[in-house]
Amino acid sequence: MVSIDDTKRILIARKLADMKELQNLLIKNEQQFLQDCTDDDICVDTKWLVVRHRLQHMLDSDRKNLGIIDTVIVEYGVKGEPKETTQKMISQVQKLMLDSELTLFEKVQEHELLKHKQTMAGLLIHKAAQVVGADVEAAITPLNTVNFENRAHQEQLKGILEILGARTDRKRAKTTTLGKSSRCCCSLNWCGG
Repeated sequence: MVSIDDTKRILIARKLADMKELQNLLIKNEQQFLQDCTDDDICVDTKWLVVRHRLQHMLDSDRKNLGIIDTVIVEYGVKGEPKETTQKMISQVQKLMLDSELTLFEKVQEHELLKHKQTMAGLLIHKAAQVVGADVEAAITPLNTVNFENRAHQEQLKGILEILGARTDRKRAKTTTLGKSSRCCCSLNWCGG
């Protein structure tokens, strides 16, 4: 017979496995964003240098955070497998990120949502660990660093989106014919109008 605490421990292990899979996806996305940032129009823009710097810093931080997640999984001591739905979602996002019809702005926008998902997963694990017991809470404690940094990354991504949105607007203004609006109804081009 499995106790309630055992069930909670197994669910926490599964959620940690989900976090590890998502962390790998975040790293892969950021590597791709840095590769995608070779457009000559962008590279000479000083704002874009800030974007590249932030993305590189975020990538370095996420690599470190993957190590922390691995350490937490080992310290926790209960092996879990990622949920099938998590694996499907990651597969769908990977396809989306390879879609050449999406702009870098749209890809970064999706990435910010993934950061939010990762932050919420970490907070959920932390709260569950508090309920299960002190031993679990102690093993999970390093995850707070990952949660904090992911939350900071969300704010950085919002700034990156603002820069990318303004760039998209400038590009659109260059390619728009006379008589058509060169700006969408929102300053960040979220509506695509």
